[in-house]
Amino acid sequence: MTTKGKLYLIPCPIEENAIHTIPDYVVKIIHSLDLFLVEKAKTARHFIKRTNPPFAINTLEILELNKHQNDQFETDEVGEFITLIEGGRNGGLISEAGCPGVADPGAKAVLKAHEAGIEVVPFVGPSSILLALMASGMNGQQFTFHGYLSPKAPELAKDLKRLESQSGKFNQTQLFIEAPYRNRNVIEQALNSLNDNTLLCIAVDVTAPTEFIQTKKVGEWKKSVIPDLHKRPALFLLYSVK
Repeated sequence: MTTKGKLYLIPCPIEENAIHTIPDYVVKIIHSLDLFLVEKAKTARHFIKRTNPPFAINTLEILELNKHQNDQFETDEVGEFITLIEGGRNGGLISEAGCPGVADPGAKAVLKAHEAGIEVVPFVGPSSILLALMASGMNGQQFTFHGYLSPKAPELAKDLKRLESQSGKFNQTQLFIEAPYRNRNVIEQALNSLNDNTLLCIAVDVTAPTEFIQTKKVGEWKKSVIPDLHKRPALFLLYSVK
């Protein structure tokens, strides 16, 4: 009877040059694998190469998640990957940035691994969501991550008010992201829509040399100089203060 392999959940840097954020023991696991399921093959190869592997990158078998095949990410690549692990090979799942399975399509492959009776091994690494929450000073006992909010101004304003209401009702920190080129729009809508006493944290370029993380009340942000957020990866957190 063939012994099944393991699925390793491998974190990668949030910021391209922040390879130091990946623990040494994770690098050792990477160097022990020759099978990977990744969000983008080019990015994954670049990351693995930066760990100084003892093998040539072109010797690796790298399968790429096809996110556009259907909404559930049930792709041929996921099925092939899980079948190979069932056959005895260990495999690594790598996200585009941060931790796989968290705000990431790789979660579907993890579920398939569980369904197939494959051992899933998660590793510690940088998560912009957790790092921003840690640095915000907001409630780390109860929080919700929403991904993207509505892109258009009227709907975005309603979304922000809804999150503010949820925060106050359930005592939760509310986290969300936006496409980097729309960051300024988020700030403008937040300052126009939220109560002056609501806490707003802006976390930009997390783990990069240009990292900026600051929490202020909305009323204080209105009097402050907002940093240039254009095309910079950012997380936003809000917390309704009673």
